[in-house]
Amino acid sequence: MSSKSSSGNKKIVIGIIALVVLIGLFAILYSVFREKPVEGSKSITIEVVNQAEEKTSYELKTDVEYLRQAMEEAEGLTFSGTESEYGMMVETVNDETADYNVDGAYWGFFVNGEYCNYGIDTQPVEDGDVFSIVYTTSGE
Repeated sequence: MSSKSSSGNKKIVIGIIALVVLIGLFAILYSVFREKPVEGSKSITIEVVNQAEEKTSYELKTDVEYLRQAMEEAEGLTFSGTESEYGMMVETVNDETADYNVDGAYWGFFVNGEYCNYGIDTQPVEDGDVFSIVYTTSGE
């Protein structure tokens, strides 16, 4: 009887080992062939035109809903301003400040060549959009 019991134990051990090997194999296959995270589904461009009319462009692939979020994702683009109940009023872009009280300067925001109808916190972002942030003076 003990040889039957011993034989049964060997089959169980072999079965467990085979199961562990199969689980390991499936884990490896899953890690190799699983769906990889993709970049954002929207391709947009943000262009900054400074006071000297020099243009810097930022290409993004993003899933954000609003321009401010895209600006925050754009590597190398820096901006700051004053927060209000209407969102951020941008005063400085890439270390250049536009001060309306000094010389009538401000940062103008455009989407696809048209003046933005919303502030950066509520300006929608769509695939293919080109945003321009332009140093502007009131005399222009």
